[in-house]
Amino acid sequence: MPKFSTLLFKQKLTDLLKTVFPATKFELVFFLLFLGVYGTLGTYIALNYRIIFDDRIPWDAYFSFDNRAIVMTGGGVERHPLANYLFEWLREFAYLFSDGKKDETFRLVLAWCSTFTVSLSLIQIYKYLKNIIALPQKISVLIVLFFAFFSTTILLSFTPETYTYTLFFLILFNYYAALKLRKQEKIPATALVLAGISVGGLTITNIVKVYIPLLFEKHICRSWKKIGSGILRVLISVAAFVLLFAYRMDFKYFDFLKKSSTQLDKFSASETTPLWDMIASWFFGGNILFAGYELRDYHSKKGFMFKALFLDVYQSWIPYVFVAMMVLLLGWSYFKNFKNKFVQILMLSFFVDVLIHCVLKFGLHTSYIYGGHFIFVFPLMIGWLFSSYKNSPKILSGIYVLVSLMFAFLIMNNIFRMEEFFVFLEKYYR
Repeated sequence: MPKFSTLLFKQKLTDLLKTVFPATKFELVFFLLFLGVYGTLGTYIALNYRIIFDDRIPWDAYFSFDNRAIVMTGGGVERHPLANYLFEWLREFAYLFSDGKKDETFRLVLAWCSTFTVSLSLIQIYKYLKNIIALPQKISVLIVLFFAFFSTTILLSFTPETYTYTLFFLILFNYYAALKLRKQEKIPATALVLAGISVGGLTITNIVKVYIPLLFEKHICRSWKKIGSGILRVLISVAAFVLLFAYRMDFKYFDFLKKSSTQLDKFSASETTPLWDMIASWFFGGNILFAGYELRDYHSKKGFMFKALFLDVYQSWIPYVFVAMMVLLLGWSYFKNFKNKFVQILMLSFFVDVLIHCVLKFGLHTSYIYGGHFIFVFPLMIGWLFSSYKNSPKILSGIYVLVSLMFAFLIMNNIFRMEEFFVFLEKYYR
């Protein structure tokens, strides 16, 4: 019996490693390609500029990221309840190489951790396209490369933020859940506990996304036994999360409620920008296609003056057309695959963010930083769109050409905007 248990454990461990990391030679080459490209970008920024981590700047140096605050504390407990545990480990890991100093080596390690995580995220996208949707390699590669040039993906590849790791954990869990559902297996309580702690612990509102796949387990609603099993697994996951959360809060629940109310008021403030433009330019567009930049004067609580960079709304009709095409592809795929449970899981997850940012307007004025929570839905839904027309060569070719043209425009626009970003770094963050 012990021998059988050992073999079972080794098999589960092997399966887990194959799920998380590259499992084929092609996936390994793909992974190394992303490591090389993103690593070069992150290394250059870390060694030449102080933008990734400056001990004098707690937040908002670029695009409202809170690098220093996140790395040192894990961020506000009301939004990032368990992030301190991850970033305490990450910070100590960086200190090992920098001899406890917050210098360029410290920044370099932080950047490479982000590079590694985002590169793994892209491999997860490829695995989903190949193993769940069963797309040809040519189409899968196009979609992954398309996603690799999204503004969110580029920025998170060198940014030590919660969104970087949220992106990875959400994609990984969606892929894992899809594998389980494809085999008509239950998602075990242990997986829900780990996903709840990792996903919900980094951003509390994301925890609901962990439980969406349970709605699509085989015959989940056809017997009270199955319903009870699902509820029990959710309760176990929630209990584990709440206990860790309460421990970090020192069981001071009213402080949490007070801080949450303050955060809601602060990040739901109205803007002079029209609602439709904030949704188009920042929620949808800003996470995919860079817009122009807006420079602002900021200062820390200690009086340190610094320049901060924010995304402006689009100033030309062309980016709006691009964003409209992306939304059209998303809607088209959803309509075409409406009865597909995997598509419903992705879109229900996406609608959580639509509700939070576009309906409740929480953080809508800086929603271009929240892309790690939902932007991966776009490449996966495009993948499902390709799959739905696998028996219609002409339409399939048309979609392929359209995505290729959009990809070409995305590359040109985002590389140009990154050049402007380096001008900003050169001028203010040497």
